Amino acid sequence: MCDDAEPADHREGNGGMGRASQAKEKLLDSAIELVYRRSYASVGVQELCEYAGVKKGSFYHFFPSKRDLTLAVLDRLLDRVRTTIFDKALMPSRSPIKALERWIALIYADTCAVKQRIGHVLGCPIGNLGIELSAQDEAIRRKVEAIFDELSGRLERVIQEGIAVGAIPNQPARKTARALLAYIEGLHLLAKTTNDPEVIRRLGYEYVRRLTCAATRSAGPDTRKS
Repeated sequence: MCDDAEPADHREGNGGMGRASQAKEKLLDSAIELVYRRSYASVGVQELCEYAGVKKGSFYHFFPSKRDLTLAVLDRLLDRVRTTIFDKALMPSRSPIKALERWIALIYADTCAVKQRIGHVLGCPIGNLGIELSAQDEAIRRKVEAIFDELSGRLERVIQEGIAVGAIPNQPARKTARALLAYIEGLHLLAKTTNDPEVIRRLGYEYVRRLTCAATRSAGPDTRKS
């Protein structure tokens, strides 16, 4: 079913190991790019290998199936969203509301960058795969579910802190965090269908403002800004 891999890619030795590592990285980066622009179903292994400049045998050396590649892609996407959005936004030195606002700002900036580079809003790459494959592949569905659980957990800790300091009214933090993540995923979809990143900025900030306003109202008139 698959071609033979190049001997130099997989033989022992630093040179072979280095080339093998490069081939794997090329496959992952190419899969992220092609699937994000189009869809999982529309990208075949042969096309992916040609785009990456890697022989088809090398693909099957690293990934026994397209599903295995997709699971690795989801791990890579999670690493990226951790480091480029969540870690940068949800810093302990920021107040809870400022952290959530920064989170929205980074998502918005990332969406704008994609549109500037490609010409279209493409949505959330993790959410896109979840929508396309969750009803077809249980392993991928579980992976996406685990990713969203981790990310909502990060938001939950910020919301808990906001409740503790009175910036957010008392409520079930876990449910609020999951609702917030679901809301943002919905904004990704709306921004994609309208090809307009401003949807994320405008409605994302509005959600955070409503949390703040609710806390201000519950504190009484003396705490309101003039």
